Amino acid sequence: MADWSLLRRLCNTSGVSGAEDQVREIILEEIRPYADSIEITPLGNLIAVKKGRERARKKLMLDAHMDEVGFLVTFIREDGLLKMTAAGGINLQVMPGRPVAIDTVHGLVPGVIGAKPIHLLDEEERGKAVPLKDLYIDIGAASREEAAALVSPGDRVVFRSVWDESHGRLKARALDDRAGCALLVDLMKKDLQYDMTFVFAVQEETGQSGSRTAAHIVAPDAAIVVEATTAGDSAGVPEEKRICSLGKGPVVTFMDHGAIYDRDYYRLAFEAAAEAGVPCQSKLGVAGGNDARVIHASGEGVRPVSVSLPCRYIHSAVGMISQQDYHDTLAMLQRLAEKIAGGEPAAAE
Repeated sequence: MADWSLLRRLCNTSGVSGAEDQVREIILEEIRPYADSIEITPLGNLIAVKKGRERARKKLMLDAHMDEVGFLVTFIREDGLLKMTAAGGINLQVMPGRPVAIDTVHGLVPGVIGAKPIHLLDEEERGKAVPLKDLYIDIGAASREEAAALVSPGDRVVFRSVWDESHGRLKARALDDRAGCALLVDLMKKDLQYDMTFVFAVQEETGQSGSRTAAHIVAPDAAIVVEATTAGDSAGVPEEKRICSLGKGPVVTFMDHGAIYDRDYYRLAFEAAAEAGVPCQSKLGVAGGNDARVIHASGEGVRPVSVSLPCRYIHSAVGMISQQDYHDTLAMLQRLAEKIAGGEPAAAE
């Protein structure tokens, strides 16, 4: 059975956009024995270089983001309830009643997301997602003074979630993109044929500013963005809108809302999967976006490819991935990275 201890630590650690420090420390602890150089940038990106047996023919940057979606406290009401704003695109349909934890200078403060009681909703309000402006966080404080002794505006809020390894799946919060970070750490621990640069980026969920600045520092020829992406293979979703499915291997994107991906690298990803003996699937839809949005347009231009893990219920309190997909993605990712760093293919058509 696989050792999921690193991924479990990453998923259970608070790291909403702009406050990724604890996540970065876990990654640093893991990669120090394997990295030949490490840099922490002013924004908080972690950039690590791992030398291979040969010098790379193409300078390759592998990118995964450390931040997760969540909330920030914006205001403490007189009655002790907290108002918040979202960091990232969060599914609000099932927020009332969700347990959360507020990351404060005093430690994690537990709370619950509240809204108007269902018995007091009028007919028009029933069955609709509660707008963010009508949600609040209840930490049990009876007054503003009592709440302010524990919580301050700007404190980050994360979901209190589960970790479950049953039925060949992994269920946890923040799999987007702690799973990507774990994959890069696992890859760094391998004997690599070529030199590669690994970027663990901040603030992807709120505008990709971390990878924008990291790409400027690294100045790569090519980039592999390692992500989690929407798997819609669930009840009520038409086949043509499912995007991708659990259990069918890593997902390769040809276009999303932020980038059109390199056609040769897109094809090369499927070749790499075949050589690694693992399945691979296309992202069957143009949806979402990731750090490739800013990386591919940096400097004189960077050839991008995106390799993702299919994840159900993404950007919610609990996501789900396939354990086998994780292993298959790692095998394919290593082969693809070696091909690109080795200069395949020679030039874009």
